[in-house]
Amino acid sequence: MAIIKFDIDPALLNLLKNGDHRAFEQLFERYAQKVFVFSLTYLKDEDEAQEVVQEVFLKIWLNRTNLKTDTSFQSYLFTIAFNLIRKSFNRKARNDQYMLEVIDTLDAGQDVVDYETNYGLITEKLEQFIGKMPEKRKMIFILRKKQGRSVREIAEEMGISVKTVENQITEAMKYLKTRFEEELPGGMLFFVLFVDHP
Repeated sequence: MAIIKFDIDPALLNLLKNGDHRAFEQLFERYAQKVFVFSLTYLKDEDEAQEVVQEVFLKIWLNRTNLKTDTSFQSYLFTIAFNLIRKSFNRKARNDQYMLEVIDTLDAGQDVVDYETNYGLITEKLEQFIGKMPEKRKMIFILRKKQGRSVREIAEEMGISVKTVENQITEAMKYLKTRFEEELPGGMLFFVLFVDHP
């Protein structure tokens, strides 16, 4: 006889929407460790990961009356955590341009829960892919993304048009997107080392 698993989350969420502290505690007990591990995967710092957990559940409590009971609560938690991690990288990047920075996801339609992965592997692959670009494209990409030079500055320095610089950057990003999709499939998050400068 098959065992039917009962999803307790909707019941707990309904209680939580009415301000039930015990329901909130139960949800915290069920998911806090998962959110912590997910955050630690990216942040590599236990204190920062713990801060993400606290902020995630604070947001849950403050937004409790608007919680949906017909969608995955776990996915919702991880989406909040992911956005907080993104903000953490943005804050760090303002102090040091050459820091690991999340700037995009290759497939926004995929579940963020699937994005847990090896940070080092992605950055290693990124460096390999950049190294295989044509020299001109690679130089333009690095000047723009790593050194933060403006498109006009690059054009003047290399004696080419602004349009050519823009096209080369666009082609470089398309190339990286394709390579990541080919070699790191299955919902792998696209990380890059460069801050996207305006």
